[in-house]
Amino acid sequence: MKNLKILIVDDDVDVINVLQTILEHEGYSVVTANDKKEGLEKAKAEKPNLAILDVMMTTQFEGFELAKTLTEDEAFQNMPVIMQTSIDVLTTTKGSVQEMAREFRMDPQFQALEVLLIKDANSGEAGIDYRNEEGKSIWLSVNGFLRKPIDSSKLLPEISRLLAN
Repeated sequence: MKNLKILIVDDDVDVINVLQTILEHEGYSVVTANDKKEGLEKAKAEKPNLAILDVMMTTQFEGFELAKTLTEDEAFQNMPVIMQTSIDVLTTTKGSVQEMAREFRMDPQFQALEVLLIKDANSGEAGIDYRNEEGKSIWLSVNGFLRKPIDSSKLLPEISRLLAN
């Protein structure tokens, strides 16, 4: 774990402090930022091995926007991105979480939701289908989700799993 760097982007200083304490205790180096702009700057300067991003910061979807920017940038293609959220994650065993998101969007029970977080229980593949401010549906692949409040018994195995790949 030595020399492995984790970027935490969250506007809640208490969340950052808890995560930073847990991760540094495990030997990780931690870099923090409070919003999308600072997070992107720190990612470019520090070259982290993994990023943990909050969803809602300055705007409702700022974390998703940062995740999209990072995952589409060649410099960060191999960097796992975990979203931390209080939004419920829908679980599937289908081969494609994006296809599952499309199916959920056709179900009247889920059509009105602004955000769908979906994870494949078998492969761990995860993604987000959210409607931007113009109402357009945006698909974003991520590597996982962490439920707020953070539970270290789930946080550490998830980070280990993603950094082992």
